[in-house]
Order: sequence, then structure tokens, then C-alpha cells
Amino acid sequence: MAGTVGRGTETDTTRTGGRFDRGETGAEPQYAPEARTGVLPPMEYADMPEPLPLRKILGPSVILAGVGVGSGEYILWPYISTNAGIGFLWLAVVGVTLQYFLNMEIERYTLATGETAIAGFARYWKPWGAIFCVGAIVPNIWPGWGTAGATTFTYLVGGNPTTVAVIVCIAIAVALTTSPVVYKALETAEFFKIGLTLVFLAIAIIAAIPLSAWGDLSDNVDKIGTLPMDDVEIAVLLAGLVFAGAGGANNLVQSNWIREKGFGMGKYVPKIQSPLTGEPEPQPSTGTMMRQDEENIKRFKGWWKVANKEQLVSFWAICLASIITFSVLAYATVGNQQLSDSPDFDFIKGEGEILKDVVGPWFGTFFWIFGTVSLMLVALGVVDYVARVVSDVLKTLHLRDNEKLSESKLYTYVVWGMCAAGVCVLLSGMDQPLVLLVLSACLNGIVMFVYSCLLIKLNRSGLPSAIRVRGARLGVLMFCVAFYGFFAGWYVIVQMGELF
Repeated sequence: MAGTVGRGTETDTTRTGGRFDRGETGAEPQYAPEARTGVLPPMEYADMPEPLPLRKILGPSVILAGVGVGSGEYILWPYISTNAGIGFLWLAVVGVTLQYFLNMEIERYTLATGETAIAGFARYWKPWGAIFCVGAIVPNIWPGWGTAGATTFTYLVGGNPTTVAVIVCIAIAVALTTSPVVYKALETAEFFKIGLTLVFLAIAIIAAIPLSAWGDLSDNVDKIGTLPMDDVEIAVLLAGLVFAGAGGANNLVQSNWIREKGFGMGKYVPKIQSPLTGEPEPQPSTGTMMRQDEENIKRFKGWWKVANKEQLVSFWAICLASIITFSVLAYATVGNQQLSDSPDFDFIKGEGEILKDVVGPWFGTFFWIFGTVSLMLVALGVVDYVARVVSDVLKTLHLRDNEKLSESKLYTYVVWGMCAAGVCVLLSGMDQPLVLLVLSACLNGIVMFVYSCLLIKLNRSGLPSAIRVRGARLGVLMFCVAFYGFFAGWYVIVQMGELF
């Protein structure tokens, strides 16, 4: 049975009808003309809640950063830096910055409506929901998320990585489906992970990275605008760009997390009760458009300002600090030693051994301890985000009238299904097929290209004029379309040529 897949923090009813004060008794509801109604019901208007201070809304971007600070920061960018030099970290800065702007456009729609961005896309074409479910499932169908932390754990205590990974998969399923409120449990875990990350970065800067390495970073500004064509494969480069931050469909679940925290119109989205409580669970709620008057627009601007701050300090700053510090650490200690032909765990094992020799045994061990905790909590977040996206799409778009299958139950089934599939694959001893590996990396880039396009459509025509995306932010979205389209297209062409 599931824990609560919490949605919002305050609500008095479970359905759209009757939630809002319409003035005179019996007055006809007014609906937002911007919201298309062919797939989902129309949106009523309601008042935007008063914005809250930053300290009360920290959480969603911490989770996103916690899930994001994983393979990209810990493995991919340090590998790229030791093979091509730290001058190419400008690409990571671009990647994280673009994701910051993408995440804020995902948040813009949810702040104004309480609806997820995927639901907004589906208002234009229903299959978008299924397409983004595939975009979330396929890159994670192979349980690399479960084996990563298990592998670094064996560097510390020995043992079989497969056995540890099986235990991790089962533990994740239990944790996510027995917590009274899933979001709160996830937020607590990722806050711990980010705290540990900041401690590790501080110790690394003080104890392990010489000042000369930072000087080398500034000496490589001439590399800005160039690509490491001869030193890094396109597959590794694209993976680094996509996973500089969260990446792929992961960014889209920011909609779910901010409304569970109660951002903006997310306050009106019903809280789904755990089946364990025995209370009747609410049906999926239609989005609710903020009223378009001076006071409500002022409140939206207040929310927009504080949401930008939350994303900037919790996601952008932490992800960039992690990528740069881990990369400079590897550059300063590993140098150009060829620890591995690819960014895998042979590289991480070799880096840990070198850190023991260069800095001290304690630091190499701490490096692996951090990797174990960090990557296991990435796995927790990955399973949550896939289950959250899939269960929300299924309930909102396909099972709205099914009273037996609540979103909490669907979430439970997806979590256990994903973890059970991971256990079966691990116990089978199969290696990840090359085609699936190629497809996963390719799909993440394509997904980002597609939702960059859709966010322009959604936040231009799906929102009232006063709060639409425009100006510089619209320009950044257009650049995202070109950026991810170029690299994803390049990767597809190269890989198709090699496979066929």
C-alpha cells in the first residue's frame, strides 16, 4: 500500500466544483479561455495565494539538485576534465544555466494553474502524456540507478555489487510506499544529501585542491566556444550536457514537486490520502487559473520572484559548484592518467585510490562514502520521479473516472514494478544492450528538445497575456530548442551510422 503521494498542503474539498467562492449563490462559474478543453475539463478562476518567504518554500529545487548531483557531477564531468582539460567546463555552465531557465518555465505554468506542465501539453494533444512517460521510463528501465551506489559501497567494504543493488532496490520500494507523505520523506532525504555534498565540497577545496588548479581554470578561458572533438566521444559529451543538473524528463517533475510544496495555485490541488488511512481519496483535479486582476498579478509576481530565488540557490548554484569542484579535484589529482576508456566506475575506483595517495587514505575513503550515499539517494529520487510522472499521467488523462485506482495506488504499482524489474534484471546477470544504452542517452536529449518547444507554445498561448513568457526568457527557450536539437540530432546521426 502506498504512502501519501502528497499534493499541496491546504484544501477543503476534493473536486474542482465548489472549491471557490463565486460570489453570489448559484452564480455560473467562469472559465479561463486560454485553457484548451478537448482533453481535460475547463479551468475555473480562483485567487492566487499570498507568496511565502524563501525559507518556507525551500525544498522542490533541493530535491531536483539532489537527484541531479549524481553521475554527471561525480563521474561524467570529472572524466571529461581529465581527458580534455578543465577549459571545457564552460559547457557545463551553459547546460546548468539552460536547465535553470527551463525549470522556471515549467514552474511558471504550474504556479499560474496548479497543473503539471505535462498536463498542459496534453491539453493540446493527449498523446504527449504517454510520450513523456516513455521518456521517463526508457532511460531508467535498466537499473543503473540501483547499481551505482552499490558499486561504490563495495569499494568500502567489499562484497558483491549485485547483491547490494538488489537490497537497494527493495529498500527504495519500501521507503517510497510506506512513508505517510512521500514528498516529505523525499525532501528530508535530499536535504541530507545536499548537506553532505556541501560538506564534501568544502573539505575538497580546503584539503585536496591546490590553488594552482584554480589558476589553470582561469587560464583556459580561450576554450570557451570550442568543443573537445578529439578527446571525448559525442555520446559522453551529450550525456554531460544533458546531465549537467537534472536532465531528461526529470526536469518536468518539478511541476509535481512545487505544487506538493504549495507553490502558487498548487494550494488548490487536493492532497491525496494514503490508502492506509481508510479515508476516501480525491479524484484528480482540474487546473485552476489565477484571476487576472491587479492584486492577483501582483501575488503571481511575488511567487515568481521567490520561486526564481529558490531555483537559483538550491539548483543552479549547488549543481554548478558540484560540477566545477569535482572536475577541478579530478584534474588536480588524476591529471591526464588514463584510468578508464569511458566514464565508468573503473574511473571512480581509480580516482579514489589516487586521492588516498595524494591527499590521504581518509579522503579517498570519504570520496567513496560520499559517492555511495549520493548515488543511492539519486536512485531514490529517480524511482520517485518516474513513478510520479507515470501515475499522474495515467490518473489525470486516462483513469479520471476510475474510483478504484487512485493516484497513490498507481504510484505504488509503478514503484514496485520498476524496482521488481530492476531486481529481475540484476539477478539475470545480463549486461545492458548497446542499443538500449544508445537509445537512453539519445532519448534524454530529444526529450529536452521537445519540451523546450512545447514550453514556448504552452507559456505563450496557454496563459493569460500578463503572465506569459516573453522577452529575454523567450529568447532563452528558443536557444534551448536550437541547443538541444543540435546536440541530440548530431548524436542520432553518429550513432545510427555506427549501429547500422
